[in-house]
Amino acid sequence: MSRFESFYKLFNTRKPIIGMVHLPPLPGSPRYNGDMESLIKRAVLDARALEDGGVNGLIVENYGDKPFRRDKVGPETVSAMTLVLKSVLEATSLPVGVNVLRSDCVSALAIASVTGAKFIRCNVFTDTLVTDQGLIQPRAWEVLSLRAFLRSKVMVFADVLSKHAKPLVHLTIEESARAAAYRGMADAIIVTGTETGVSPDPERVKRIKEAVLDVPILIGSGLNPENAKILLRHADGAIVGTYFKEKGFVEGRVDRERVRTLMKTVKMLELG
Repeated sequence: MSRFESFYKLFNTRKPIIGMVHLPPLPGSPRYNGDMESLIKRAVLDARALEDGGVNGLIVENYGDKPFRRDKVGPETVSAMTLVLKSVLEATSLPVGVNVLRSDCVSALAIASVTGAKFIRCNVFTDTLVTDQGLIQPRAWEVLSLRAFLRSKVMVFADVLSKHAKPLVHLTIEESARAAAYRGMADAIIVTGTETGVSPDPERVKRIKEAVLDVPILIGSGLNPENAKILLRHADGAIVGTYFKEKGFVEGRVDRERVRTLMKTVKMLELG
């Protein structure tokens, strides 16, 4: 089965929109408030709001754990995210993914594999990036080796030249995309703007699409009803977080009406 066939089968649509479930600070992070029960309840409510609004998938992310660790998160983070994933999976019928920030793709794969989540996001997959956490190195070999060892079918969606980062050496977006797709063997490619909530340059999306025609391309930040038409012209779907929140505030709660507004726009594009 080709990567496109697997992608379409997972989301059952041609332009899937994946809603972000941004978690509050988890145990072990500087801002954790000690109330795991409320944290899980909030994640479930946000997941249901996204599903009610019409998204095609969800991804759970430890967004509240700022400042993020550079490499591996602690066992407390893995345990907490596993509990949250279990609850979200029980509360929704949508395919669910995992992202462990800053780029602990190995832990994400382990969590997904044991909970039944279907995909992970790997922020640093085949690039070497300079970030506010320090130098982050590629994780492709570790992730795919673990996936083979676990006999897991979890899909890997990989960022190229990730937001909040700069490459250690100069890379064109085409070089980064081809490395992730053909050397790292990612199941889909994610392209972002420079920061959370910032949309990528449409020309950048077009260049990636032309470089890796046989791999799905996802917008990873900044999609909204105003730019959806131009960004989804060359992309095969999107991960959306900021726009779906109340008043567009990334740390706020999911707003069903904003979800419905964007999904209505996307459906019109599909019909057009």
